[in-house]
Amino acid sequence: MTLRVDFHVHLSRFEHLQPWVQEWMETFHHGERGLRPVLDEYITRWGVAALRRLLGVDVIVGQADMSMLCTATTTNEFVGELCQGVEGVVPFCNINPYLVGQPGRELERLVRDYGFRGVKLQPSYQYFYPNDRMLYALYATAEELRIPAMFHTGSSIFRGARIKYAEPIHLDDVAVDFPDLTIVMAHSGRGFWYDQAFFLARIHPNVYMEIAGLPPQRLLDYFPDLERNAEKVIYASDWPGVPDPRQNIAAVESLPLGPRAKELILGGNAARILRLAAP
Repeated sequence: MTLRVDFHVHLSRFEHLQPWVQEWMETFHHGERGLRPVLDEYITRWGVAALRRLLGVDVIVGQADMSMLCTATTTNEFVGELCQGVEGVVPFCNINPYLVGQPGRELERLVRDYGFRGVKLQPSYQYFYPNDRMLYALYATAEELRIPAMFHTGSSIFRGARIKYAEPIHLDDVAVDFPDLTIVMAHSGRGFWYDQAFFLARIHPNVYMEIAGLPPQRLLDYFPDLERNAEKVIYASDWPGVPDPRQNIAAVESLPLGPRAKELILGGNAARILRLAAP
């Protein structure tokens, strides 16, 4: 059986989150227990190893978050140290181009010193268009290091987000200019741009859709031809924004798709991108 991979897991502690993020997650997603005890349990050296079982997968992609204007301040150093030596946890750094003078060199340092295996970029939270040339040295470095670059695309409810920066079409330039860079569109253009995300993943060999934050039972409403693109779709939960991701996995398994498509979505594509060994 193919590895099960959750490609979008936030490794922020409660105190890292902006107050409006804390409030939203407490109110809508974690009931009587509350969010803080959940994060206190799992966002530790020992807890993060158990997080895979909570989420019902073999491997998680855990992310830093340097978007202090909108969501959180969870440093790369924190996530790098948290994940070092933990089996089944693949860390992605988060680079805010306004906080470092040379994003390419910063990525190289983080990969060398902490073992990061991908980079997350958040255009709508950090206020840049993905095809801005100031990012090109970063993309060149990621391409050279053979690590994927994941981009937030589509809507956001969090205070301060500027959604215009998250339109998937801006990744068309990046895909053309860096054909050997693996590009992952987090949220698949959620809300406004599902068609754009689907089309870009169809025409560019190096562009993938990721479904964090989308109700899996509605995937065929958003993407009626999803099975045609199954080799370019990646399962992800957006935990802790989704308190019980096992239900999401069950929803994907219940979709009227062939078994091969489900295996690719739930882990096969991610395992190929991350160069994970089969169990």
